[in-house]
Amino acid sequence: MAYNLKLAERIRSQLDGIPVVEKKMFGGVGFLLNGNLACGVNKDDLIVRVDPEKHTALLKKPHARPFDMTGRPMKGWLLVEADGVKTEKQLSAWVKEGVEFAATLRTK
Repeated sequence: MAYNLKLAERIRSQLDGIPVVEKKMFGGVGFLLNGNLACGVNKDDLIVRVDPEKHTALLKKPHARPFDMTGRPMKGWLLVEADGVKTEKQLSAWVKEGVEFAATLRTK
């Protein structure tokens, strides 16, 4: 299944002015800041890389679940279902989480 192109475009709009690089990954697209994934799209879901210290709290938000493609979910990586990013306000909050965390990581 292809990834949600409309969601990818909405993310691009949220990232306008932020020096991200777009890269095909996870069967979708990722947006990297300084070589580190901030967010992306997998099928119809938003992928967000977050501070591992906030992982458990963010999982309690509606429509969020662990990112797990291999049977071993990684702490600090979340998937947000389409219903969790219906509005620009919802999407913006998640994208901000990803960008803020990626900005704390060393450049790759």
